Amino acid sequence: MADAEKKVPAVPESLLKRRKAFATMKAQRIKRILAEKKSRKVTRKLIYKRAEKYHKEYREMYRREIRMGRTARKVGNYYVPAEPKLAFVVRIRGINGVSPKVRKVLQLLRLRQIFNGVFVRLNKASINMLRIAEPYIAWGYPNLKSVRELIYKRGHGRMKKQRIALTDNALVEKALGKYGIICVEDLIHEIYTVGKNFKPANNFLWPFKLSSPRGGMNKKTTHYVEGGDAGNREDQINRMIRTMN
Repeated sequence: MADAEKKVPAVPESLLKRRKAFATMKAQRIKRILAEKKSRKVTRKLIYKRAEKYHKEYREMYRREIRMGRTARKVGNYYVPAEPKLAFVVRIRGINGVSPKVRKVLQLLRLRQIFNGVFVRLNKASINMLRIAEPYIAWGYPNLKSVRELIYKRGHGRMKKQRIALTDNALVEKALGKYGIICVEDLIHEIYTVGKNFKPANNFLWPFKLSSPRGGMNKKTTHYVEGGDAGNREDQINRMIRTMN
């Protein structure tokens, strides 16, 4: 009789504990999601402001070049633009008959496959490397449009030794946030202006895998100035990028 009177709990204690733990986890998850949402909103505003600032900076750079040229012509002089700091290099020949020295230079430039492209900071050492590998590469000075189109269309990042498509600003922030680069526009600005964090930004970018040029090539065994494709083609590299991107 005493056993019958003893009340059995309606819900087992283990189930109550599990419900309590689940409720705590759910509250924490909701709190974290709200915090992330708030953080993303702040980051979006910052990215938009930076993009605006860069747009003004690029426009000012372009207008300054035009203004300096006009001023020089007005007084019967010539305006010589500053030496370019950035080059885009494309490998145009395969692996047959490559000498060890040239092969090493192409490895250092990360041009291991035909029609791979990379950005290179121009200085005495890099220009000498480009001269050594000149019969196997086409290179020149890219403009802002080319840099932007390459990164947005063909851009892949190197994360944990893997090739990851740049589909989200969060990927860029995760890899380069410590350098103050939090979005693709920051990355484009750092590459185009050859800023102080150019090296980590460029190393983060996987070599661009370009298509073979539309309309084919002229003669890749001959230098560009002789009617071929190899060597330095200065600002004409932009036309080549359009056909390959």
